[in-house]
Amino acid sequence: MRRCFLLLMLLFSIALYAGDKNSSEVNSSQKVSVATEVVSKKLEMIEKDKSLDNEWTKTYSAYITHKSLLNRERELEAKIKKYKSLRSLTKMQENRVEKFKKELSVINDKINLIKDFEKDPFKKLIAPPLLSDAPKISNPFAIIGGLSYLKELKNRSDLYINKYKTLNETINKLKNEERVVAEVIVDTNNTQLESKLKELREEISYLQTIQDIFTTTKKVYLKKADEIKISIEKGIKQELQKVVYIGIIVGFFLILYLFLKYLTRKYFSNKDSFYTINKVINITFITILILVILFAYLENVSYLITILGFASAGIAIAMKDWFMSLMGWFVIVLGGAVHVGDRVKFVRGNVEYVGDIVDISLLRMTIQEDVTLTTYMHNRRAGRIIFIPNNYIFTDMVANYSHSGLKTVWDGIDFYITFDSNITKATTIAKNIAKQYSKGYTDITRKQLNKLRSKYQLKNTNVEPRVFAFIEGYGMKISVWYLTNAYATLTLRGTISTKIIEEIQQEDDIKIAYPTQSLYVDRTIPKPIKELEKSIENNLS
Repeated sequence: MRRCFLLLMLLFSIALYAGDKNSSEVNSSQKVSVATEVVSKKLEMIEKDKSLDNEWTKTYSAYITHKSLLNRERELEAKIKKYKSLRSLTKMQENRVEKFKKELSVINDKINLIKDFEKDPFKKLIAPPLLSDAPKISNPFAIIGGLSYLKELKNRSDLYINKYKTLNETINKLKNEERVVAEVIVDTNNTQLESKLKELREEISYLQTIQDIFTTTKKVYLKKADEIKISIEKGIKQELQKVVYIGIIVGFFLILYLFLKYLTRKYFSNKDSFYTINKVINITFITILILVILFAYLENVSYLITILGFASAGIAIAMKDWFMSLMGWFVIVLGGAVHVGDRVKFVRGNVEYVGDIVDISLLRMTIQEDVTLTTYMHNRRAGRIIFIPNNYIFTDMVANYSHSGLKTVWDGIDFYITFDSNITKATTIAKNIAKQYSKGYTDITRKQLNKLRSKYQLKNTNVEPRVFAFIEGYGMKISVWYLTNAYATLTLRGTISTKIIEEIQQEDDIKIAYPTQSLYVDRTIPKPIKELEKSIENNLS
């Protein structure tokens, strides 16, 4: 019985041990599954990390792609060469060669697109920013340039350092990915990830080499940048001290100047010498101020040029009209639009001046006003000397009555006749008189216009007198136009006007019209206007 009991106890123990062993194996398997799942999730998170998609990884990827394309290119060339060495090719072999050639063409195109990554693909990324020549702080205005240069230098250095930090972060993340991939391979015996692990290690190794070069380059660049920064800050400090000293000196003379001005107003304000003393004080103060600035910055010629440039700009702004007049003088002299002796008309606003140019100086044109139709109708003055600034040539209308030797102008005379007058006869009389008295000017103008054909495109060169008839409110308006001397228009105008009136007064069927009223009691009402217009057109035709 005891032996049976012992045997039963042994069997129970064995069963219990077996149960415990199976339970531990299950638990171990579950733990391995959980660990594998955790590592896989880590790997998935790393692959989704967009921070790895940066210029460093892209450049390396392009570099590896370029290398693989080159290898594939050599393989295809070797295969094509091998097939070409054969005496005869089967149809299948020919198709294969054509396929290789097409693939080789595509690969060549891809290589050309990324050929910049063939050698030193990271050269541009690790190249330090160019350090331009630091400005020399030798005047107050250069302080602004120095501060601007320091700001630009800091921005460039920060960008360069951030690029270095990005490389370090990229390498650390790639190492983390490498560790996780290695864990996945160990836990799951996934041999497919071994190639990825190899690529990661190659990429890390290559980027670490670039990191070593970048570290050295960064140190050299930052050292040079710090030297330039210290030099500029030292120059700014010295220049500020100089400005303070100059300010103290100028302030002392300014106080002295104000004190002297006070004494002058107090003791000399009612004397004749006040103006002279006041002028001497002003000139003396300005002279001392200029000398102080010159002695402070005399060694710096560039600053003196800068000061003169600013002074010139200020003078140009303050005296822009003078400078515009000088430019106008060049335009007048070189352009040839106006010459001394020309009869011209200047219009500015509602004011008109007609006269002869007697002088053209650097700043103004001098005009002698003559008795003309403008003075008769508008100004009611003549004989004045008018000074016209040269800059008016750019902004105002200028009419030249005698340009390029053309000494004649068209002038017109208007008079009115009644509606029942002989219109045809009136226009004929006006035209004959204008033709008779302007014949000499007509011939002169014809010759002058023929000469101007080589210089201008003249479409209408008709120089014969012209007569026009228009219907107006209280009669027919007869307008006669003729050529006359540009310098004596009123003389011929008066002569022709007198002769026209004399001839018309001798005609019974032509009556001068003026504002009147007519009462028709015992005679027929004149023809309506429309019938009158038709009769006028028939007479004129």
